[in-house]
Amino acid sequence: MAQKDTLILGIESSCDDTSAAILKNDTILSNLIAGQKVHENYGGVVPELASRAHLQNIVPVVDAALKKAGIDKKDLDAIAFTKGPGLLGSLVVGTSFAKTLALALGIPLIDVNHMHGHVLAHFIDDEGKSKPTFPFLCLTVSGGHTQIVLVRDHLDMEIVGTTIDDAAGEAFDKTAKILGFKYPGGPLIDKHAQLGDPNKFTFSKPKVKEYNFSFSGLKTGILYFIQKEVQKNPDFITENLNDLCASVQKTIIDILMIKLTTAAKDLGIKEIAIAGGVSANSGLRKRIEQLGQELEWNTYIPRFEYCTDNAAMIAITGKFMFQRQLFTDQKVTAQARVPFEKVGS
Repeated sequence: MAQKDTLILGIESSCDDTSAAILKNDTILSNLIAGQKVHENYGGVVPELASRAHLQNIVPVVDAALKKAGIDKKDLDAIAFTKGPGLLGSLVVGTSFAKTLALALGIPLIDVNHMHGHVLAHFIDDEGKSKPTFPFLCLTVSGGHTQIVLVRDHLDMEIVGTTIDDAAGEAFDKTAKILGFKYPGGPLIDKHAQLGDPNKFTFSKPKVKEYNFSFSGLKTGILYFIQKEVQKNPDFITENLNDLCASVQKTIIDILMIKLTTAAKDLGIKEIAIAGGVSANSGLRKRIEQLGQELEWNTYIPRFEYCTDNAAMIAITGKFMFQRQLFTDQKVTAQARVPFEKVGS
């Protein structure tokens, strides 16, 4: 007798993107995202505006995801949602909607750690792409997090390295703001970096113990350097924009790769993945591929749509939790901070 397909609705609302996805076993049938352009006017995400936009977007986004997948909500087996970490107001919208729909349909509710989702996006069935084998290391890099995660199993992960202050994505965003780019500026730095000389300017790299990171000092160093040069030449940024972007990007990637390479060597692991919003950066993707060839790693790079915040990664994480009957109840609440620990522990 054929095994019944598992259909899971994933909901992601941790920051400024409202996303819904339908997962059938390991295959994504739909993965829709509604962005929020309003934040461009403020140079960053405004929490209150983000939560309001989620309220407007969540019903139409979920409805569109169901229709695109050709699925009736009554056919769903479970609803997986982002419990945290993230912006509390944004998370509350997704959590409340998921709880209400699960209660109405009488199906299980699964609360997912956003950061687990980024790692497990690699297990979505994707034609032509292989999946990591255990154990593997995943460098998870985003605007709010920079982590090296040791992944022993789908739901057994441990952070072996993390930032002690700011995240790599924040360093990109802060530099973009200094250079006069509109939010979000990270992709613009990447675009200009491809046209510049990465060795034109040198920025100091922090010395941090073990496999941990620090980007606070780098941000300050970049700011002071540019301020000094602009005092001497008001057109310094314009005249050197591509080289500045390339040099900053190279420095950030160097910091990431030094720690990742050390961790991989010390732990004897050659299965290496990247994840998170910054994993969409072309320089990082190229560097991980180059290192993979040099050090004989098996490298795993997610599709662009699975790099930034998306519901597909929440749905696939929910599937693994569904298989182990790791459900939550109607008392669950959104949390801005969620400990990164073994699921079910």
